[in-house]
Amino acid sequence: MTEDATPRRETSRELVQALYAELKQVASRERWRLGNAPTLQTTALISETYLKLHKVEGWNDREHFLRAAAVAMRQVLVDAARERFALKRGGGLMPDTLSAAERVAIESDDEILHVNEALERLQELDPRLAEVVECRFFAGYSDAETAQALDISERTVRRDWLKAKAWLFTELNPVS
Repeated sequence: MTEDATPRRETSRELVQALYAELKQVASRERWRLGNAPTLQTTALISETYLKLHKVEGWNDREHFLRAAAVAMRQVLVDAARERFALKRGGGLMPDTLSAAERVAIESDDEILHVNEALERLQELDPRLAEVVECRFFAGYSDAETAQALDISERTVRRDWLKAKAWLFTELNPVS
């Protein structure tokens, strides 16, 4: 009797353990880039990402997992921004005075929500461009990391990133 030729699929737990340092670096970079919001620490971002991914039985490969992690980080950051933005708008509580640091985080939350809405529109027009934005903007991947996650060349990533940034700029800054 022959053995099953199907390759073993790694679990989320195995991949998070193997890629934890890389995920922590990405999460830390994103926290600082997006205003270092005090309610979402690096470890919390990784943990929330893991919770979104842990139910998957197995991953085809490292790139499959990294791509899913980028999408999950986007969802976590957007959800956190929505929550803080709702709190900013009252959230049923009395208004408080805001420190300068809180104002930076709130501006970032607003930016995240606007980019997310525009990204949903871009997804309908060009799914690959939207995937590049998810990897570059929300997960903070480099050209090489994005290329690996999406299984495309770095040159294609750079070209798509330029197109996506131009489209997003136009979409987010309409001419009055």
